[in-house]
Amino acid sequence: MNEEQLDPYRKLKFRVKWDGRYVAGFQEVSALRPNTETVKHREGGDNSAHKKLPGRARFEAITLGRGLTHDAEFDEWANLICNLGSAPGAKMSAEDARKDLVIEVYTNAGQLALAYKVCRCWVSEYVSVPDLNADATAIAIETLKLENEGWELA
Repeated sequence: MNEEQLDPYRKLKFRVKWDGRYVAGFQEVSALRPNTETVKHREGGDNSAHKKLPGRARFEAITLGRGLTHDAEFDEWANLICNLGSAPGAKMSAEDARKDLVIEVYTNAGQLALAYKVCRCWVSEYVSVPDLNADATAIAIETLKLENEGWELA
């Protein structure tokens, strides 16, 4: 990593890895966005204003988007959750449908700048085929919405 770089990194060079390998074709990854609840309270001796304390942390879902291809990897992961318990004698649990993933950000020169490990992801929403329009010139994008339990610098 180049710790001497003064300019901010651009958002167009990134890679995503899960199951120990890079997954190709990502066009976009939504922001990593934590959210902390605010707990308001009043003190008995000072009822003129609320005091605020940090409450429970929550990590917003991450959306991954890539061009639609014949690769069924998104579909297979999404269907793990959809099929939980639906088959008679199914032995899979929700734990089996979770993955850790790594989001890597690169410099313009292609050097790794930052990497984040996103913990215990599972698919909460999947768009396998987007709206189609014969007059459009855009790429068809499939998306995964991933619930997660936080992230850390890798």
